[in-house]
Amino acid sequence: MSNRVVCREASHAGSWYSASGSQLNAQLEGWLSQAQSTIRPARAIIAPHAGYTYCGACAAHAYKQVDPSVTRRVFILGPSHHVPLSRCALSPAEIYRTPLYDLRIDQKVYADLWKTGLFERMSLQTDEDEHSIEMHLPYTAKAMER
Repeated sequence: MSNRVVCREASHAGSWYSASGSQLNAQLEGWLSQAQSTIRPARAIIAPHAGYTYCGACAAHAYKQVDPSVTRRVFILGPSHHVPLSRCALSPAEIYRTPLYDLRIDQKVYADLWKTGLFERMSLQTDEDEHSIEMHLPYTAKAMER
C-alpha cells in the first residue's frame, strides 16, 4: 500500500491564469480591492470559471463576499466540459495545487460523500484536464486568507 499523497497539479496555470504566485497574488488583490462587500457574508457564491483575462474582475465580486472568519468549509462545484458524467464526481486528489499555495481536501468529507452512493469517481487525468473547478482554487485560497 502506497502512502503517496495524490496531488492535482495547477494544469491551467500559465495559460488560463498566471503561473507566477507573486503575479497572481497581485492580480487577485487588485481585483478584490475594486470589488464591493455586501452587509452580510455570503453562505454561497456563484462565480465564472473562464480565464482570468475574461472573468477575473467579475469573479472578485463573488469572492469579496467570503468572510474567512465565519467560513468553516468550502465546497466547489463545477461542470464537466470533457467527460460525460451521470452524477457528481469526486476527484482522487488529496491536495489541489495553486501558484499561491496548496489546498488540502478534507478526506473525511469525501468519504462521507462517497458513502451516500450519489457520487462517482473521476480520474486524476480527468480532473487535471478540466478547468471549471481549478479556476476557483486561487480565488478560494486568496479569499480564505483575508
